[in-house]
Amino acid sequence: MAGIKPTIALDAMGGDQAPEIVIRGAAIAHERFPDVRFLAFGSGEILTKLVAKNKALSEAIELREAPTVISADAKPSQALRNGKESSMWRALEAVKEGEAQAAVSAGNTGALMAISKFLLRTPAGVDRPAMASILPTARGESVMLDLGANLECDANNLFQFAILGALFARASLAVEIPTVGLLNVGAEELKGSDEIKAAAAMLRELEGHLPLKFQGFIEGDDIIGGKVDVVVTDGFSGNVALKTAEGTARLLGHFMRRTFRSSPMAGIGYLFARSALRRLRDHLDPRKYNGAVFLGLNGIAIKGHGSSDAFGFANAVGVAVDMAKYGFLENVRAEFERLQTSELRSRSAPL
Repeated sequence: MAGIKPTIALDAMGGDQAPEIVIRGAAIAHERFPDVRFLAFGSGEILTKLVAKNKALSEAIELREAPTVISADAKPSQALRNGKESSMWRALEAVKEGEAQAAVSAGNTGALMAISKFLLRTPAGVDRPAMASILPTARGESVMLDLGANLECDANNLFQFAILGALFARASLAVEIPTVGLLNVGAEELKGSDEIKAAAAMLRELEGHLPLKFQGFIEGDDIIGGKVDVVVTDGFSGNVALKTAEGTARLLGHFMRRTFRSSPMAGIGYLFARSALRRLRDHLDPRKYNGAVFLGLNGIAIKGHGSSDAFGFANAVGVAVDMAKYGFLENVRAEFERLQTSELRSRSAPL
């Protein structure tokens, strides 16, 4: 898809600090990707004033009126019933209608998933969408999914997640043949539930026909160790692992600040280590990894963190741009169509 100039639909009213951080984030993203266009949905009066402050962005963004906003505490069912006039719904609708190649929202996660599934649907061969994100590791970066969209998964779901995660790693991490691991209670083949064992068997049987290299089972410490490019699990375990990793990073920062303030000598040590600590902070900055992706839909939907600032929102937009330019959706459709052929279907569980 080289040469594509994507249009990104923005839920300008979604997020704790919207719409200010959305427009400022779009301005930052426009500096990085001058060929990208934006459709911003929200209060036209408010958005017009914000965009007027950035002349360069004003030439690359079109404002669309959306009279309502889906609140942070709205239930997914409420969003589906009452959200058709909202900025979130209209941004996703722009993707469905082909006006935009991706939508980005920092709004209500449950509502975004529900509306995305309703409007965009799943392609043939994909039973459920999964939420994926990029995590920093000891070796660089890895993709992890599912992060909460599916609390219970069968073997076929995990098998499909492995393929979706591998294709996403290709697009976002530029890894030609990503390594994939199934998160388990141990690396031994006899451990784990029947579902995870069955998923592993499917991946081993079809490995030569898949866009990945299956590494078998991995444990929790292998996630941050970067043992594989793609970590596959159910939404319950994935969400717990993600929140634990985020909490550990905050705890590490707390301990380091407390240590360097503990004595005058420690403070002097900080002065000598300041540049190294700055590099560490930049590597672990959660804003760099903002932008969870709903994989397995007939459209690209990106969820930015609700408390994100403009820098973080711009990075979420960057994920959308990468997926659109890489042709992620086309690759997913082609891969799952190939897996529907009789030759492969006869060698695995029905897809």
